[in-house]
Amino acid sequence: MPKIPMLYHPPPPEALAQFKEELGLSSAQMSDLFGLSGGRHWRKYTGGAEPSGMSPQILFFALARLELPPETLERVLNRMRSLGATIELDDPK
Repeated sequence: MPKIPMLYHPPPPEALAQFKEELGLSSAQMSDLFGLSGGRHWRKYTGGAEPSGMSPQILFFALARLELPPETLERVLNRMRSLGATIELDDPK
């Protein structure tokens, strides 16, 4: 497959904070949705003196979870598993 360049600028911290408010989720819940390690990790994208820019992979993962039909999302997860990944979105920890 040929390399296809991608233009990407991460959403501003204010937009991510607004999205959190729209969803009515805590920082810990947003972290779970985005596949991050915890609420503190989510806040690095929305606060502090110099918030980090969110990678397109993280943003895509969360929005795919919100927007894709469950069957499509499961098909992608199964493809990931076929490559050797272990992934369960509802891991009870």
